[in-house]
Amino acid sequence: MIHIKFLSLGALCDAPEPWQLGFQDAASPIMENIIFLHDQIMFILIIIIITVLWLIIRSLTTKHYHRYLTDGTLIEVIWTLIPAGILVFIAFPSLKLLYLMDEVIDPALTIKAIGHQWYWSYEYSDYGTDTIEFDSYMIPTSDLNTGDLRLLEVDNRIVVPIQTQVRVLVTGADVLHAFTVPSLSIKIDAVPGRLNQTSFLIKRPGVFYGQCSEICGANHSFMPIVIEAVSLDKYINWIAAQTE
Repeated sequence: MIHIKFLSLGALCDAPEPWQLGFQDAASPIMENIIFLHDQIMFILIIIIITVLWLIIRSLTTKHYHRYLTDGTLIEVIWTLIPAGILVFIAFPSLKLLYLMDEVIDPALTIKAIGHQWYWSYEYSDYGTDTIEFDSYMIPTSDLNTGDLRLLEVDNRIVVPIQTQVRVLVTGADVLHAFTVPSLSIKIDAVPGRLNQTSFLIKRPGVFYGQCSEICGANHSFMPIVIEAVSLDKYINWIAAQTE
């Protein structure tokens, strides 16, 4: 188990890493699209920065420059229309992505996540009278095994099958919490008295880490989320073991 954990974390970034600047590796189609849109916008941003910087340096270092570069109706029209076109070019894929993030396709599995001070509890209620319920607490540093991630490991993981549409119903039992798993593009508030929902589809096996992203009290930093994606056969065996 330790060897597999090291192998998966070494190959793919599914958890926070020291000095990390970029996104975690995508494990869902939505997260792949988010990273693609981010890279596209960053490419446009670099071009804009280089162009504007060149114009500034050119204006400061050249004694004689064309007056239409700094004043005139034409240049006013150009630097109004070009940014407007860039914003439209960015807006269309952004709106499409926002729509896809809110779309909940017919789920094959529904999980209820409840935020507490300071742990998570989960319910699998799709199996008739055999409702699976368990609490998920962070494993203290003193109890970690070799290879475990400090402040991220839990005693009971969420287990889901890969290539399956999963819906998560999120609420809070006491104060505001937030259910967040970056690799799956999940971030949704857990509000007491209100039921929010989100969905995801995991494309590959792995262990994906998240944390509460809403300041909820003294131990806000100590209620991590761990989702383990397995094959359908392993998931069925896990369900059978839980119901027994």
